[in-house]
Amino acid sequence: MKQIFYIALAGFLFSCNYKSKEADLVLHNAIIYTLDDNYPKAQAIAINADTIVQVGAERDILNTYKADRYIDCQGTYVYPGFIDAHCHFVRYGIGLQDLDLVGTKSWDECLSKLKKYSEKYPGKKWINGWGWDQNDWQVKEFPNKEELDKLFPNKAVNLVRIDGHAAIVNQFLLDQVEITIHSSWTGGEALQTEDGKLTGVLIDNAMELVRANEPELSLAEMEEGLLIAQKKCFAAGLTSVVDAGLSMNEVEMIQNLQGQGKLKMQIYAMLSPSEEALEQLKKGKIEEDRLTVRSVKLYGDGALGSRGALLKKPYSDDHGKVGLMRELPEFYEEWAAYCKKYDFQLNTHCIGDAANAFILEMYARHLKEMNDLRWRIEHAQVVDPEDMNLFNEFSIIPSVQPTHATSDMYWAEKRLGMFRMKGAYAYKSLLEKSGFIALGTDFPIEQIYPLETFYSAVFRQDKKGFPKDGFNNKESLTRIEALKGMTLWAALANFEEKKKGSLEAGKQADLTVLNADLNTIQKELFDEVEVLKTLVQGEIVYEK
Repeated sequence: MKQIFYIALAGFLFSCNYKSKEADLVLHNAIIYTLDDNYPKAQAIAINADTIVQVGAERDILNTYKADRYIDCQGTYVYPGFIDAHCHFVRYGIGLQDLDLVGTKSWDECLSKLKKYSEKYPGKKWINGWGWDQNDWQVKEFPNKEELDKLFPNKAVNLVRIDGHAAIVNQFLLDQVEITIHSSWTGGEALQTEDGKLTGVLIDNAMELVRANEPELSLAEMEEGLLIAQKKCFAAGLTSVVDAGLSMNEVEMIQNLQGQGKLKMQIYAMLSPSEEALEQLKKGKIEEDRLTVRSVKLYGDGALGSRGALLKKPYSDDHGKVGLMRELPEFYEEWAAYCKKYDFQLNTHCIGDAANAFILEMYARHLKEMNDLRWRIEHAQVVDPEDMNLFNEFSIIPSVQPTHATSDMYWAEKRLGMFRMKGAYAYKSLLEKSGFIALGTDFPIEQIYPLETFYSAVFRQDKKGFPKDGFNNKESLTRIEALKGMTLWAALANFEEKKKGSLEAGKQADLTVLNADLNTIQKELFDEVEVLKTLVQGEIVYEK
């Protein structure tokens, strides 16, 4: 009799709890990687408004929650929403209207595309292009403006290299901005031929005069570009992006579009250094529903592909160059002091080993000890192994872009030499020193796809299987490390780990749904991985 009584009592209690809670949305029949150490895998998730209310077993969630909508995931895979820890979202959106030169195989192909673009838009008096890379050409030398001058004697042409650290412009534009063979810059140069003529190639800060004179886009054009960029990012599975370098005007544009409900992408903004940025530091952080402004982005050196990255010793393929720092030392010291005083995060672009050493040592002087200020080195591309301990000693975060490794691997050793390769694209070593690592793409310099980030971090090969054993594969990340770098660790690098980065009750309902298990899929099948759904704060913003 007692047994019957207890069974009846259990049934009664169950019936009292059955569908006792309400939710807006339940996803079930899924394989959910929560990245919560306490409950790493689940089958269902309940969402109310913008927040996860419970993650758990299929039966528990379905028996507990009465939802407005149920989604049967049919055994597909759910992950925390992917975060791009370093990109240029605004630049990408605006640049979608420019001439696309990514993947061109020669200077002649660039010119051919340029002519067709000019014919399509005959009214344009200033043409911007983006994406050429002389390292992909048979003749791996910077181009010369001679053909540009013949084709466009009365129209400004500005074609920016894939890394954003070099450009080739025509004479008409050089005349407009008054760049001559006598012009000089700190942290930049205008290349010349042996007989002292400008080639039209501008490196780093030499490009600033061109940028300052570019025609301004209308607000309507900028809005159109950002909304297209958002659509593409959601389709790629991104729920948050870190925009590495924005003006206050761009921040205000984002606030306006988000306020209208048009821009739903969550943005962690790094401010470019300026008087307006300093005024914002003094006012304090901006922490809104989909926008956070609490950091500053500086440029240390240039890029490796254009030999602007600052190295401790000359380039192996050009013994006359060591690269350059973009600013004088006091500039970095000044902004480090501002960030420390006003409690803003400092993030600095560092590619070469000398630039990394300089900025790490400068950070150390200001940080003084282990801390929770979360200052970051963006790229950390070539780091002398002797300098790596500074990441751990002063709690400095490496923020890297794995697709840079697989884009550069064909020529990086020629630039750096065998010895320096020990500290190049050394993601595992950086992870071991720092305890965690944030992963991004640097788009539009690379493609926007976080799945490519994962592939490059884990396999360190191109899709043709080159190189056979992976590019310096001892520096590859495990699958779970790569996944954390795109989610939980990226959130941690942004002070956002309490609200995103893992699927736990109380956190935002940011989810990415895939048709494949990233933790087991064979490398050869990776091209078949697709994003099926993207949810931002509980809203389905993309569905295949």
